[in-house]
Amino acid sequence: MKKQIFLLLILSFFLFSCNNNSTKNEEATTMKYSITEKPFGIFENEAVTQYTLTNPNGMQVSIINYGGTVTNILTPDKDKVMGDVVLGFDSLAGYLQKGNPYFGCLVGRYGNRINKGKFVLDNIAYQLPLNDHGNTLHGGVKGFDKVVWQATKLSGDSSLQLTYTSKDGEQGFPGNLKVKVVYTLTADNALQIAYTATTDKATPVNLTNHCYFNLSGGKEPTILSHVVTIHADKYTAVDSLLIPTGKLPDVKGTPMDFTTGKSVEKDIASVKGGYDHNWVLNKAGKGLELVANIYDAATGRNLEVLTAEPGLQFYTGNFLDSTLKGKNNWVYGKHAALCLETQHFPDGPNQPSFPNTILKPGETYQHTTVYRFSVK
Repeated sequence: MKKQIFLLLILSFFLFSCNNNSTKNEEATTMKYSITEKPFGIFENEAVTQYTLTNPNGMQVSIINYGGTVTNILTPDKDKVMGDVVLGFDSLAGYLQKGNPYFGCLVGRYGNRINKGKFVLDNIAYQLPLNDHGNTLHGGVKGFDKVVWQATKLSGDSSLQLTYTSKDGEQGFPGNLKVKVVYTLTADNALQIAYTATTDKATPVNLTNHCYFNLSGGKEPTILSHVVTIHADKYTAVDSLLIPTGKLPDVKGTPMDFTTGKSVEKDIASVKGGYDHNWVLNKAGKGLELVANIYDAATGRNLEVLTAEPGLQFYTGNFLDSTLKGKNNWVYGKHAALCLETQHFPDGPNQPSFPNTILKPGETYQHTTVYRFSVK
């Protein structure tokens, strides 16, 4: 009898220990993903909040609801040292200052340029505000980058949902456009951006994100040594104001050829003003596909870009001129970073041969882009 009681006590202790460890393991699992928030200022009497997403590997992405702006992306290098790989500012004042070149923000209602800010839709002529050498850039004078989005932390993982309603006539665009963007930080060190929009009147829509990447994490003042690969055999030719001519030249044998990885500096001197062009992506279908890769040999950081969009604007920070001081007092000079803006083509509403950019009532605009980080 005493032996049976003794065995029961041992068994009870074992079960308690297992349950206790199980509870600890469950707590550890739930702690691997997190979203924290802190005040980031006030804009037009609305609170601006910074949300920081953390994944199981310790990677972090910080986003403010002003402009849906990605303010920080902290990823490890080959020595497991964390570094911030996007340009930006430490305070809201930095993002509000004149001359902020769309650091990290959501862009809309129409990303990139519209020629002379004009288009005709359903036999109605529309005129948008002009903010780029007589053209309309990134949605106009006050695009989606300059408004406060409604933020909701989603349960289950590191996901932040942002919503905004652009009213009929805002910046000259027709229709009430309801937009939802979900940022998700995944377990494999990827930032996923899922865009959705609906409208009650036909309107042009072209949404994207405008992160400025420097994979050195601030160790190098430029991205000229970054090795870039873009899976595209053609690009959209542009005029002197970067408006598409309608022609789609072949990249082979030109400085625009990134089908085989090469450093930014290799051919940039041969491109007047630097790279700021849309590449016509080699895509098998309409789903998510790998379209570009960026590699920094010094840190070992690697960035893969996957998207469902037909185009990619590759921009090499040509207009950065050392007048802006960013995070950690880093002065942002020419070519301090590069952008990889997944998109439909520039001036789509005026180019019938380009992929359709008109969203109609009853339709849903929807696409996903992924920026996946690794080391090699």
